[in-house]
Amino acid sequence: MDIALLNQKITIQKNTVVVDDIGNHISKWDDFYSCYATISGESPNESTSAGMVVDNTKADFTVRWCKAVLEVTPDEYRVVYKGGIYNILGIDHQNFKKKSVKLKCQKVRR
Repeated sequence: MDIALLNQKITIQKNTVVVDDIGNHISKWDDFYSCYATISGESPNESTSAGMVVDNTKADFTVRWCKAVLEVTPDEYRVVYKGGIYNILGIDHQNFKKKSVKLKCQKVRR
C-alpha cells in the first residue's frame, strides 16, 4: 500500500443512544476515529423520484489497518468526509492481511 495515497482526512463517527432529562431516547453521533484515507470508486449518481432529484453517490474509503478500525460495523458507524455524511454499506478487510481496510459507503440523503 502506497502511504502517499492516504491524503484525504476522514472522521468515523459512532452512533449512541442518549436519554435526556425527561426520558426521551435520542440518537447521537460522536466522533470515534479520525485518519487519512484514499478515496476511490467515487461515482456521482442522481435519479429523480417523485419529482425530486436524489443523490445516490457512492465512494470507497481505504484506510490503514488498526485496532480501532476493526470495531467499525455498518450498523453503528458512518464516515464524514468534506462535510458530507456517508453510511457504511460494507467493509472489506482486504484478505485479512492487516494492511488496509476498505469502507464501501453511500452518501446520506438529507
